[in-house]
This record gives sequence, C-alpha cells and structure tokens, in this order.
Amino acid sequence: MLRLPALIFSFISITSAFALTPVDTSSQLIVSVRDQKLMLVQNGAKVATYPVSTSMFGLGDAWGRMTTPLGYLAVEKKIGDNVPTGAVFHNRRLTGEVLQPNAPGRDPITTRIIWLRGLEAQNAHAFKRCIYIHGTPEEKKIGRPASYGCIRMKSSDVAALYDRIPLGALVQITPERLPKVVKPPRSQPANTFVTASAKPQNQEQTVSAQTTGATLSVAQMRLGGSVAAQRQKAKLELNKRL
Repeated sequence: MLRLPALIFSFISITSAFALTPVDTSSQLIVSVRDQKLMLVQNGAKVATYPVSTSMFGLGDAWGRMTTPLGYLAVEKKIGDNVPTGAVFHNRRLTGEVLQPNAPGRDPITTRIIWLRGLEAQNAHAFKRCIYIHGTPEEKKIGRPASYGCIRMKSSDVAALYDRIPLGALVQITPERLPKVVKPPRSQPANTFVTASAKPQNQEQTVSAQTTGATLSVAQMRLGGSVAAQRQKAKLELNKRL
C-alpha cells in the first residue's frame, strides 16, 4: 500500500509527463451539478457566480454517453477571442452566423469555447470527448440539466468568464453544492486558496488547501477528488440496493 506522500508525488510525475498547459491554481472554477451554478474564485476570493446547465444524461466520462465528468480538470484551450456574442461554432470554427438568445429551433455552440482537460482517471477522456464550457442560444434552459455533456452558459456570461480566466485555470465539477469561499487574511499569500465547504453527504467538513507550491496543491486536490468520486459511487450503489 502506498503512503500518502508517495501517492501525491506519483500524481505529480504523471502531471509533469502528460500536462500540456501548466495548471494555474490562482484561478479556479467550481461547477456545482446540484446547484447548476459555476463559481469563479481568484486568489482566494469569490469573483462571480453564474447559472449553468450540465448534462441531461447525468454524470460520468464514458465514451458515447454524453455525460458531464466529475472531478478536477483544467482549461486547456480558449477559442473565440473577440467574436460577436451569439456567434455560431461548428467543429470549433466560426460559421458566420450570429444567433439571438432563445432563437427557435437552434442548439449550436455559441460565443466562446473553454475546452477542458481532465486531471484524474475519472475524467481522463474529457479533452477527447470535447467537454467545453460554452455559450448556447437555449438560455431559457440554463439553470437545469440540459446539455449533451458540456457546461452551458448564457452568451453574455461565458464571454465575461472567458476574459477573466487564464489558460490552465483549475476547474472542479462536483455533485455537491457550491462551497462557501472565505477570503484569506491580508497577511496570507495571494496565491493561497481557502474554502469552507458546505455539508456534503450530511457531514460538516472544512477543506483548506493552504500550500503555496502550486503543483503539490493540485496533486492534493486531485487526490481529494478521487476519494470524493469513490464515495459518490458507493452512495449511488447503496441507493440502488435500497
């Protein structure tokens, strides 16, 4: 059985070998499937919260399932600098068409594409599955599960988010509620991230990642995400038996 430090450093080695864009822990996006909301946190402080839509087909990372993956991911690519709000993409290329919100009979990707890369085994297929945060003309459905695996946002919201986050920004997709984010004291380093979580699975939990080494912090969070995924899987299996 691996000791915790050895397990953490094995994650670091894997990240170094396969990562394309360095992970930036000063910016974090937290997507709550339960709340259908996305929170932007930068330098330990909540910047904004937006309504979103995750998959109508549920959660997971299996090929062909059109589900939203859970766990820790990162922003690998950003597509759509300065394009008009409502601009339509097909295969990540602009078509020249621009749609208004709730245009009838249309459901393309619009405005901006924030392409995600998985950092864990439970979301390892995310990049090849083309899991994006993107705009949609179907804004009346925002706030409830309605996508085909991606995270949908209103066009004005995704344009604002796009400009606020760097490549490599850390993304967490969780089945639980958004955490309560505590702004760090002034004496604390600017790149320290602190959260006081809600009550996942009916237990009071406080999560604090107060390391200034960005790589180790990511490894710890990925490890925590793996544990949370196992707990969620066990909970689902128990519900099935009952």
